[in-house]
Amino acid sequence: MKISKIKLSAIIIATLVGVSGAASADRTLKASHQWPGGKGDIRDEMVQMIARDVAKANVGFNIKVYPGKSLYKPKEQWSAMTKGKLDMTAFPLAYAGGRHPELNLTLMPGLVKNHEHALRLNKSKFMQRIKKIMDKAGVIVLADTWLAGGFVSKGKCILEPKDVKGMAFRAAGKAFNQMLAGAGASITKMPSSEIYSGLQTGVLDGANTSSASLVSYRIYEQVKCLTAPGDNALWVMYEPILMSKKTFNSLNKKQQKVLMTASKKAEVFATKGAKEADAKLVAAYKKAGVKVVTMTSEQAAMWRAVADKTSYKDFAEKVKGGRELLDLALSVK
Repeated sequence: MKISKIKLSAIIIATLVGVSGAASADRTLKASHQWPGGKGDIRDEMVQMIARDVAKANVGFNIKVYPGKSLYKPKEQWSAMTKGKLDMTAFPLAYAGGRHPELNLTLMPGLVKNHEHALRLNKSKFMQRIKKIMDKAGVIVLADTWLAGGFVSKGKCILEPKDVKGMAFRAAGKAFNQMLAGAGASITKMPSSEIYSGLQTGVLDGANTSSASLVSYRIYEQVKCLTAPGDNALWVMYEPILMSKKTFNSLNKKQQKVLMTASKKAEVFATKGAKEADAKLVAAYKKAGVKVVTMTSEQAAMWRAVADKTSYKDFAEKVKGGRELLDLALSVK
């Protein structure tokens, strides 16, 4: 059977339109975070891993990653997710403490002792309560992530509370700000992405943040001493991969399963990677000629004593249900 040129052209056009329509049917979700992309940061790599696995599964949606606060500023991401404007993020949960003060407990001095302790917390009633608060706000957890961190200083090493007296200091989260202020430091608030410039311009004398950020932002170029996490990590922060509940519920069952499988894989990667990040931190700072020290259990206890009178006391007294939530966290040994 012969096909006329006109009919053949119509078939070709229809085929091309069909292919184009199929290609455009894939939905693109937006994932945002504040850390440099492609630089080995755990949080960026987690999001990228999930995006790659989702793409390979070919189930009708993809994830486009916007690193380096290129889509939203760090603290703007929470509001964007609750409104369904942002689909996914790697997010330090304490950044949402201004809207939900209970979440400040995910960065409380000395509350989480080490990586193994963090894993036990993930399965606790404490974290069930935290996730219930998040769910009510319209945000769900795709992957649990806890990262340890340390202190850096342009001058003397920071080991005891007296060492920060008179220093201009940046800390992540309200609780650390209260503790450091209680030890005599003056507090300057900024996201971790601005620590480098703060130290460089003299706005800051010292800071604390995660091991991953201390490396990925090359902060070793601006400091003389690092207090690494060691066995007595004072700074351990919950930095999960999150998704807008509205977005998650809009996916079909197959898509949700692919997403959660990819997220679990990223969580396992991060559990191992968080420990490796501490080792990379020490290696990078020693290579840069920075002095590296760690706190003893006695020195960590000195900080906790200051925290008990400042951040712990404030949380228990001013946050609704704060004492109960704090006790739930402290009950996890």
